Amino acid sequence: MRAKEVIAAIGVSKSTLYAWIGTGKFPRPVQLPGGGATAWVSTEVSAWMGALVETRDDNPFRAA
Repeated sequence: MRAKEVIAAIGVSKSTLYAWIGTGKFPRPVQLPGGGATAWVSTEVSAWMGALVETRDDNPFRAA
């Protein structure tokens, strides 16, 4: 997934995305062959989103 796709999927700005990467809160992209472009592995993005849902569902104080 390229940056625009990731940003659209998770609903944050580009600066927030890269801030989360810098702090380890979001998976890092991989370097594509040729050295100029990067992309995210879609299964890693999906797993990250799934972990958020699990955290939400495991919270006993969440609103009903």
